[in-house]
Amino acid sequence: MWKSGLKLLVVEDNLLNQKLIHLHLKKHGFKIDFAENGKIALDMMEKNGYDLILMDLMMPIMDGLETCTKIRENEKETDEHINIIGLTANTLDADRDKCLRHGMDEYMAKPFDIEEFHKILKKLKIL
Repeated sequence: MWKSGLKLLVVEDNLLNQKLIHLHLKKHGFKIDFAENGKIALDMMEKNGYDLILMDLMMPIMDGLETCTKIRENEKETDEHINIIGLTANTLDADRDKCLRHGMDEYMAKPFDIEEFHKILKKLKIL
Protein backbone atom coordinates (compact mmCIF):
# COMPACT_ATOMS: atom_id res chain seq x y z
CA MET A 1 0.00 0.00 0.00
CA TRP A 2 1.27 3.45 -0.92
CA LYS A 3 1.37 6.27 1.60
CA SER A 4 -0.48 9.17 0.01
CA GLY A 5 0.70 12.78 0.17
CA LEU A 6 4.46 12.28 0.50
CA LYS A 7 6.41 15.31 -0.73
CA LEU A 8 9.04 14.21 -3.21
CA LEU A 9 11.80 16.29 -4.79
CA VAL A 10 13.02 14.81 -8.06
CA VAL A 11 16.42 16.19 -9.06
CA GLU A 12 16.74 15.30 -12.73
CA ASP A 13 17.91 17.35 -15.71
CA ASN A 14 16.32 15.20 -18.43
CA LEU A 15 12.79 16.34 -19.26
CA LEU A 16 11.77 12.93 -20.61
CA ASN A 17 12.87 11.25 -17.37
CA GLN A 18 10.99 13.90 -15.37
CA LYS A 19 7.80 13.16 -17.31
CA LEU A 20 8.21 9.40 -16.89
CA ILE A 21 8.72 9.69 -13.13
CA HIS A 22 5.82 12.12 -12.80
CA LEU A 23 3.54 9.80 -14.80
CA HIS A 24 4.34 6.87 -12.51
CA LEU A 25 4.17 8.70 -9.18
CA LYS A 26 1.29 11.15 -9.51
CA LYS A 27 -1.23 8.30 -9.55
CA HIS A 28 0.12 7.14 -6.17
CA GLY A 29 -0.58 10.46 -4.47
CA PHE A 30 2.94 11.90 -4.32
CA LYS A 31 3.32 15.67 -4.29
CA ILE A 32 6.21 16.14 -6.70
CA ASP A 33 8.57 19.04 -7.34
CA PHE A 34 11.38 18.98 -9.90
CA ALA A 35 14.82 20.55 -9.91
CA GLU A 36 17.10 20.47 -12.96
CA ASN A 37 20.35 20.40 -10.99
CA GLY A 38 21.73 20.19 -7.48
CA LYS A 39 22.03 23.94 -6.95
CA ILE A 40 18.33 24.44 -7.66
CA ALA A 41 17.54 21.46 -5.42
CA LEU A 42 19.41 22.99 -2.48
CA ASP A 43 17.55 26.27 -2.96
CA MET A 44 14.21 24.44 -3.08
CA MET A 45 15.03 22.47 0.05
CA GLU A 46 15.53 25.71 1.99
CA LYS A 47 12.02 26.83 1.04
CA ASN A 48 10.11 23.52 1.08
CA GLY A 49 10.17 20.48 3.29
CA TYR A 50 10.42 17.13 1.53
CA ASP A 51 9.90 13.58 2.70
CA LEU A 52 12.16 12.08 0.06
CA ILE A 53 14.60 13.02 -2.70
CA LEU A 54 15.12 11.09 -5.92
CA MET A 55 18.54 12.27 -7.15
CA ASP A 56 20.07 11.86 -10.60
CA LEU A 57 23.84 11.54 -10.43
CA MET A 58 24.99 13.26 -13.60
CA MET A 59 23.66 16.81 -14.01
CA PRO A 60 25.06 20.17 -15.04
CA ILE A 61 26.10 22.87 -12.54
CA MET A 62 26.05 20.54 -9.48
CA ASP A 63 25.87 16.76 -9.79
CA GLY A 64 23.96 14.42 -7.50
CA LEU A 65 26.95 13.25 -5.48
CA GLU A 66 28.07 16.79 -4.63
CA THR A 67 24.48 17.77 -3.85
CA CYS A 68 24.01 14.80 -1.52
CA THR A 69 27.25 15.61 0.28
CA LYS A 70 26.08 19.21 0.85
CA ILE A 71 22.67 18.02 2.09
CA ARG A 72 24.33 15.68 4.59
CA GLU A 73 26.64 18.48 5.77
CA ASN A 74 23.63 20.75 6.32
CA GLU A 75 21.83 18.00 8.22
CA LYS A 76 24.60 17.91 10.80
CA GLU A 77 23.50 21.40 11.85
CA THR A 78 19.78 20.62 11.88
CA ASP A 79 19.95 17.08 13.28
CA GLU A 80 17.47 15.96 10.61
CA HIS A 81 17.69 13.31 7.91
CA ILE A 82 15.96 13.11 4.56
CA ASN A 83 16.07 9.91 2.57
CA ILE A 84 17.88 10.27 -0.74
CA ILE A 85 17.66 7.67 -3.49
CA GLY A 86 20.32 7.90 -6.19
CA LEU A 87 19.06 7.48 -9.73
CA THR A 88 21.51 6.66 -12.50
CA ALA A 89 21.99 4.82 -15.77
CA ASN A 90 25.19 3.32 -14.31
CA THR A 91 24.46 -0.10 -12.86
CA LEU A 92 27.80 -1.36 -11.61
CA ASP A 93 28.26 -2.29 -7.95
CA ALA A 94 30.94 0.41 -7.77
CA ASP A 95 28.34 3.01 -8.73
CA ARG A 96 26.01 1.87 -5.96
CA ASP A 97 28.89 1.96 -3.47
CA LYS A 98 29.81 5.49 -4.60
CA CYS A 99 26.21 6.64 -4.00
CA LEU A 100 26.19 5.17 -0.50
CA ARG A 101 29.62 6.65 0.33
CA HIS A 102 28.32 10.11 -0.58
CA GLY A 103 25.42 9.72 1.83
CA MET A 104 22.61 8.39 -0.31
CA ASP A 105 20.32 5.94 1.44
CA GLU A 106 19.65 3.77 -1.59
CA TYR A 107 20.25 3.52 -5.31
CA MET A 108 18.08 2.84 -8.37
CA ALA A 109 19.06 2.19 -11.95
CA LYS A 110 17.39 4.00 -14.84
CA PRO A 111 14.97 3.73 -16.47
CA PHE A 112 12.70 4.48 -13.51
CA ASP A 113 10.88 1.33 -12.39
CA ILE A 114 7.85 1.84 -10.14
CA GLU A 115 8.07 -1.67 -8.65
CA GLU A 116 11.74 -1.20 -7.72
CA PHE A 117 10.92 2.21 -6.26
CA HIS A 118 8.16 0.64 -4.15
CA LYS A 119 10.59 -2.01 -2.82
CA ILE A 120 13.11 0.69 -1.89
CA LEU A 121 10.48 2.74 -0.07
CA LYS A 122 9.48 -0.33 1.93
CA LYS A 123 13.14 -1.07 2.71
CA LEU A 124 13.64 2.53 3.91
CA LYS A 125 10.40 2.26 5.94
CA ILE A 126 8.85 5.20 4.11
CA LEU A 127 5.68 3.24 3.26
